[in-house]
Amino acid sequence: MESTIQALLASGKGILAADESFPTIGKRFKEYNIPSTGENHRDYRELLFTTPQLNEFISGVILFDETIRQTTRDGVPMPGLLTKLGIIPGIKVDGGTAALAKFAGEKITQGLDGLRERLIEYRELGARFTKWRAVIAIGEQIPTSICIEANAAALALFAGLSQEAGLVPIVEPEVLMDGSHTIARCEDVTTDTLRRVFDALSGHRVVLEQMLLKTGMVLSGAECPEQADVAVVAETTLRCLRRAVPAAVPGIVFLSGGQTDEVATERLNAICQAGDAPWRLSFSFGRALQAPALRIWKGSPDNVAASQAALHHRAKGNGLAVRGEYSGQTEKAIE
Repeated sequence: MESTIQALLASGKGILAADESFPTIGKRFKEYNIPSTGENHRDYRELLFTTPQLNEFISGVILFDETIRQTTRDGVPMPGLLTKLGIIPGIKVDGGTAALAKFAGEKITQGLDGLRERLIEYRELGARFTKWRAVIAIGEQIPTSICIEANAAALALFAGLSQEAGLVPIVEPEVLMDGSHTIARCEDVTTDTLRRVFDALSGHRVVLEQMLLKTGMVLSGAECPEQADVAVVAETTLRCLRRAVPAAVPGIVFLSGGQTDEVATERLNAICQAGDAPWRLSFSFGRALQAPALRIWKGSPDNVAASQAALHHRAKGNGLAVRGEYSGQTEKAIE
């Protein structure tokens, strides 16, 4: 597990989240009139994974259950393809979110039933790390302590079971950016959430040195009239993490959480440039890496090369950001 972590946190690299569930990928495909079929899902993800030189900037890929069981057009299992390309395959193991009973506007993540057996199967299929996402919404009366604690307990159970199976857990408590809250409110909620998650992890005897944290940047709510600038985002995010995340955790990978691709990269760069952190900092982006590629592909084989070039461009930009070397000039210069 520790060697997997070191490989995932390799300098200048990050993780591609390609673990969209059926409803999510269906929604994204619908925007470009692409039928949401298993074959199209396979073709799209094969396009992503076979992007030339992708392994220069991507250390791991989070797969969906459908994808880890699929083979390429040439009959190569997807996890085997990634391994051959020098990229570590991982797997999303949660079952998505559902309404938290009697707590309006709040959600709990499902998927613990049968997880021990599924983890064994995923390891046999080639996975080397796992991911579980919890969502915490900010509103007038939320989040409640019950919601945070219920999700923290589920994250801790998932992490313990993953380590039992010899798989590195990526623990993801995502504080959503939806809403009109200020960055100060986001910092308070994120700090409280992370503290409770690590209390639960400790209580479940999760080895902190053998896990990764996936979390959002501390941001103003998407509808907040006063948006914090890049420097404030970096300062606030690092302050929050220093207060809530134990130094024993080897790395933190940021999610993009609905940010546009270039904005997510700019903020990642500012955070990593600030330095002076006890953990390695990197990224685990989905839309912020994939959006330009999907927009170009549109389901047509004729667009594969251009789509892969767009993904490579974004991956390289984020690889530079991890080193604090990204700028507007480098964005234009990336080939």
